[in-house]
Amino acid sequence: MRLFPYAHATHPQWQMAAALVLAQLRAQMALHGYASNPTLALLYITDLYAGAAREILEHLAAELPLVTDWSGTVGVGISSNNVEYFDEPAMAVMLLELPGDQYRVFSGVSPLNIGFEAQTALVHADGATPDLTELVQEMALRTDGRYLFGGLSSSRTRSVQFAVAADGNISGQGAASGVFSGGLSGVAFGPEVRVISRVTQGCKPVSKVRTVTSADHNLVIALDGEPALDVMLKDLGISLEQPQEALETVRSTLVGLSGANDASVQQTGNFGSAVTVRHIVGLDPARRGVAIADYVEVGTRLAFCQRNMQAARADLTRICAEIREELEPAEMPLQTATALADSEAQAAPHPARRIAGAVYVSCTGRGGPHFGGPSAELQAVRRALGDVPLVGFFAGGEIAYDHLYGYTGVLTVFT
Repeated sequence: MRLFPYAHATHPQWQMAAALVLAQLRAQMALHGYASNPTLALLYITDLYAGAAREILEHLAAELPLVTDWSGTVGVGISSNNVEYFDEPAMAVMLLELPGDQYRVFSGVSPLNIGFEAQTALVHADGATPDLTELVQEMALRTDGRYLFGGLSSSRTRSVQFAVAADGNISGQGAASGVFSGGLSGVAFGPEVRVISRVTQGCKPVSKVRTVTSADHNLVIALDGEPALDVMLKDLGISLEQPQEALETVRSTLVGLSGANDASVQQTGNFGSAVTVRHIVGLDPARRGVAIADYVEVGTRLAFCQRNMQAARADLTRICAEIREELEPAEMPLQTATALADSEAQAAPHPARRIAGAVYVSCTGRGGPHFGGPSAELQAVRRALGDVPLVGFFAGGEIAYDHLYGYTGVLTVFT
């Protein structure tokens, strides 16, 4: 598989940004080692371009006639290799050259064909969609690998998704512009399209892992047999007799939830991919309970946690190292070893790295400031993973496996 051409640009006028993106893509497509006949494109735009989403898609599609399939969405921020765009009009595009029988773009008007053997799927979703959790789980069951990666569109204006399928729309659904709101869309990949994906958490536990022993919908009433509110106050070292200090601490605290049999937090002291992080949304002094932003069952494992820059950076570096380790054989040819040994200044996307491209979906609550400065998160990815073609967006919730996450990053590479 050859390298995926990719490009990104910012400009107050989307036409100028599109011209810059197209120039970069065409230059890369002419280079040795890059795909020259791509048929699938991933398109991400910031919400400042959301009002022109249809015009942007039509313009890019007309300028790239080889590309027959499009997928993507909008974010309050988008990303590419080594850079993040927040609060500025920007777009990022990556072109994928894959066998035509090994991927399918799907949406509400072009659903995934029953006959297509999907191994994994990139999913974009509207957070306002009813029963979204169930829809994500149902979609995961339609893949042989039971694995999704992606996220929820994020926008302060219009929430849009891009989905253009070469095989057309289902009968009776009418014409479609390729720009949608609501529901799920994305790309399903067949077994010959190999991806490696990891989830990185941005929170660090500040208490030991406890078991929910009494609950009522989203209200945790008891932890390890004790009133949940009393346990939280003790674990966080706060008192309701000092309400202002307690309120500030609770506002900065979240909960990490995992299944009854998950012991990874106790073993490693960090959250793994089995943990989902949720907000604390209220306290119930009468029932001594803690309300969280999710349905919780008795037996669920729960740990109080806080967002932590050092933990986020360390965990992001860890997942990049795991991906590189999985890709690098014990014995490698000289070309591969030389490419991997290049300094950051000399390193450039190279087929010897065995990564054709990458998609990174991070939480809007992370981004550069959470990592120490503008573009710091994507700079950390580049240092740890290497210089590879990459696009992505900052989501209102992240999708991995069959779960919806928060405050996480989902990094997926095509090998």
